Amino acid sequence: MNNRNRGKNTGDDTLFGTEKEIDKLKSAAQDMQYLLSRKYAEKAASELIGNRYKLKTRQIQAFRSASASEIQVQSRRAKELKVADLKGKMIYLDGFNVLILLESILSGAYIFEGADGCYRDLSGIHGTYKRVNQTFKSIELVAGFFRKAELQKLHWIFDQPVSNSGRIKQSILEFARENQLNWEVDLQYNPDKFLADNAEIIASSDAWILDHCRHWFNVISYLAGEEKLKVNLIKMF
Repeated sequence: MNNRNRGKNTGDDTLFGTEKEIDKLKSAAQDMQYLLSRKYAEKAASELIGNRYKLKTRQIQAFRSASASEIQVQSRRAKELKVADLKGKMIYLDGFNVLILLESILSGAYIFEGADGCYRDLSGIHGTYKRVNQTFKSIELVAGFFRKAELQKLHWIFDQPVSNSGRIKQSILEFARENQLNWEVDLQYNPDKFLADNAEIIASSDAWILDHCRHWFNVISYLAGEEKLKVNLIKMF
């Protein structure tokens, strides 16, 4: 077992742990949605708002990831499925997106709920994925979802260029064999495009995927409620 997790960074309690900072973040997210809805460029808008509220880099990352234009939010909501819609279906799961977000939740990291209802974190893999103490539990949670939703099949998709993607693929396939789960795991060089082009139903909170997919399911929000996960959640809207 590795002595590591995806919990808070040093200083996160200062950036996200007080009512004053949370209020600034919420105001920034609302301003961001206003500008995005009026077709301002995302990078320029986030810099403008970050300067206005004197926010640090991780705070800017947080409100930026949680924000979307009004049209984007409406479009995503229109394509979102309920758990009852999934029975007997095959789902494609955005591997690193879902796995790392679950690991972050279980590690007590700050999680941010966006205007589209999706949970997002501040973790990054920077080209290399490293298993943490919460990895196995995260895979177990996905297995619980698979069974409760009565899915026909679950197809994990991971980034081929990310170091150790082959290892996590093998770990998940072994878990699936041991637990008699109808799972597949594939590595793709451009997983976002692959998912948007090929999957009928996707489990992800990646903004680009949600804007380009056919249908999606909010698996993290579902698991948080169904499994009563303790989520260090900041609702941005």
